[in-house]
Amino acid sequence: MYLDLFKLKELPFRLSPDPQFLYLSKQHARAKAYMESTIWFTDGFVVITGEIGSGKTTLIESFLREIQTDVVVAQINQTQVSAVDFLQAVLVQFGFSPFKMKKAELIATLNNFLIEQYSAGRKVLLIVDEAQNLSLRVLEEIRLLSGVETTKEKVLRIILAGQPELNEKLDAPELIQLAQRIRLRFHLQMLSAAETRAYIQHRLEVAGAGDRQIFMEDTFPEIYRYTGGTPRLVNTLCDTAMMAAYTANRDVVTLQDIASAVDELQWVEFSVRQQQQQARLAADGHGAHATGVTGHLPAPGAGTHDPSAPLGRLLVATDGRTVQEVPLKVGRIIVGRTTDNDVQIDSRFVSRHHCQVITTPHACVIEDLNSTNGIYVKSKRVRRHYLNDGDVVLIGKHELIYVDERLPRARAPFVETIPGVPSEPVGEPG
Repeated sequence: MYLDLFKLKELPFRLSPDPQFLYLSKQHARAKAYMESTIWFTDGFVVITGEIGSGKTTLIESFLREIQTDVVVAQINQTQVSAVDFLQAVLVQFGFSPFKMKKAELIATLNNFLIEQYSAGRKVLLIVDEAQNLSLRVLEEIRLLSGVETTKEKVLRIILAGQPELNEKLDAPELIQLAQRIRLRFHLQMLSAAETRAYIQHRLEVAGAGDRQIFMEDTFPEIYRYTGGTPRLVNTLCDTAMMAAYTANRDVVTLQDIASAVDELQWVEFSVRQQQQQARLAADGHGAHATGVTGHLPAPGAGTHDPSAPLGRLLVATDGRTVQEVPLKVGRIIVGRTTDNDVQIDSRFVSRHHCQVITTPHACVIEDLNSTNGIYVKSKRVRRHYLNDGDVVLIGKHELIYVDERLPRARAPFVETIPGVPSEPVGEPG
């Protein structure tokens, strides 16, 4: 990797939420203060919304790192569940084994636990990430839990975080009682151009850059033009640009590297991306994930292939059977445990954001996102690997099998890597 060239101690633009890299813009600081208010007030019920990649999960992780020891926390990330599944998940977070309990017993156990913790002088906090996926029935269960109280005060604090459609769901007539319980709502906007520059500089400084200027001054407006100030997109573009500079053996990132990164990612300007997304939504009525690759739309006319035809397929298998099949078009997909990923693998051996697969008209690359358990190709742990037809990548207890649709059916023998570009085994960064 590029750490040695740029004299950094760690990767500055990883997609996994790392509290030490949190950049507190004015609005992020305000959102965090709202989260903290759930501890101060006995009726703490806060809703934080923001677009995909706006930094909600990183805020939560930062908040949890600083939380007091007298606060008992249940953090729920899997939200496409039934009411019973949700109640069980909350109890598991509190240390129970509730899987044989019926719903009435689940509710009674939770209520008793909340009262016991209050009596012991402890506060109880429920945090639900990706809350926009919760059904109306589960949200009604949350309302009922929020109503548990002693003779003096409520005993459960609640933070719901999710995409903007969470607000639409909470405003539904069926949930008017829940909406009345919410104390504060806050929507995270994207970073401004100035904040985007400060965000990049902050992450580089944390990674070990000190006061060295790694990104040339004229790159910042270009980065903002293609990311719109969306932190996750900023991370993706900056990381790819640093790889471009590394390939060119430059220890600074120039406009040429930004252009190379944009070309590799097949991005269009952020304003154009929004227009394309709105047109797509108007045409088919689908949600924000209609592209299949969160936030990344290919440039019109990019490549010479049929844009409707996938360049490859990713088969997700476990125990010898295929459980998912994902078409790979030009762009980037994220694989991980939580529902905000493009490919979700709900397994304790898989990190929140485990790896990414980048597809261009000419190649397909898989890259570890600093996961706990790593990715393996032929029993060797790798950070970045150029995929060839038939490659099997081990991720936890699951296998990712790559099928290259560019090749004719009578395929040539497998080649380990693109000639002259070896995969990178894990070792000393550099």
